[in-house]
Amino acid sequence: MTKKPHERVARKTRAAKEKKTLSTNIVILIVAITAVIGVLVGSQADRIYGFVAPAFGVKTYSGTLDLSSLQETYKALRANFDGNLDDKTLIDGANKGLVDAAADDYTVFMNAADAKSFDDDLTGNIGGGIGAEISLRNGNVTIIRVLKSNPAEKAGLMAGDTVISINDQSTAGWTVEQAVKQIRGDVGTTVKLKIQRATETKEYTVTRATVTNPSVESTVSGSLGTLTISRFDSETGGLARAAAREFKDKGVKSIILDLRGNGGGYVTAAQDVAGLWLNDKVIVSERTGGKVVDEVRSGKNALLEGIPTVVLVNSGSASASEIVAGALQDYGAAKLVGEKTFGKGSVQKIVPLSNGSQVKITVARWYTPQGKNITKEGIVPDIAALLSLADVNAGIDPQRDAALKQLGL
Repeated sequence: MTKKPHERVARKTRAAKEKKTLSTNIVILIVAITAVIGVLVGSQADRIYGFVAPAFGVKTYSGTLDLSSLQETYKALRANFDGNLDDKTLIDGANKGLVDAAADDYTVFMNAADAKSFDDDLTGNIGGGIGAEISLRNGNVTIIRVLKSNPAEKAGLMAGDTVISINDQSTAGWTVEQAVKQIRGDVGTTVKLKIQRATETKEYTVTRATVTNPSVESTVSGSLGTLTISRFDSETGGLARAAAREFKDKGVKSIILDLRGNGGGYVTAAQDVAGLWLNDKVIVSERTGGKVVDEVRSGKNALLEGIPTVVLVNSGSASASEIVAGALQDYGAAKLVGEKTFGKGSVQKIVPLSNGSQVKITVARWYTPQGKNITKEGIVPDIAALLSLADVNAGIDPQRDAALKQLGL
């Protein structure tokens, strides 16, 4: 039987409605699925990131910490404290306390201001300061180096001085970053330091000045080249290689590499410096849990290879300085003269956080090419030589004299 025109139109209309309803249902289903996925991704973001990130070489941890007791403490503080409270300061304090509980001197939380100060240290943009490098020695804030022609040296401060207080605030339990933050300030202002030097206690008032300090200095005297490296920053490799080219151009026959008081810096800079003497050699291995996780090799253009070299080290030579000294010693590329080094053989990774803060975290330990644990042992020089306070006051340098003797000069 032939369908009437109105029946055909009705059937087409129903089909169109059914198709539209199906399309609407599909859209709703897709939206619902997307919403569910969104909720899952949002609630399980850490786990998803923890699964994907390692494929890109990023370490992650997807667990969480029960912070209910911290919230309880915060509420009790807010409800009862007689005074002003700043939430940002409280959060920074909580972060710092969490990181400090790891009980490692080199694993440190830095708020935005501390992080900027730390970055400035490694670039040499010291700004208003006194021209002294600070580190922790036996848990005490200690001056490990004073910069030439800068306020600290002019005031009479010396390497090895323990800083007992800054502006009448005790430094007991302070980090390096806390001490540096207090010492620095506007150019022309003053900072008061109480110093312990051997059995003597002294107080100094130092006027801050603009301090800029290149990490590398070099001189040529006759056939002797002296390369002094104060830290290993982003400019060190290029500056040291430029000095090495000058040594070659001027026909230098022997070299003194002075790493005394050098507290370290970037491993890549140590890699560049060691590469002036070592041609494609492993200069240090990184071990986590006792297992080798990485090896750092020198470059392949050793400009100073084969030139008799002595490296000057002391108890202030740390970190990247120990990598260079240990590698040159292990391969027989140089003799070490001076005192046993600091023994800071751990690898720190900078992890940026929100609001410009960051965490410096110990992630591995360093071992020399022959497997010596830098952290436990430090680097023992081939030739022991001391530089006493009396020597400094008298303007003599027995360690450099011992280096010259070793070089036959």
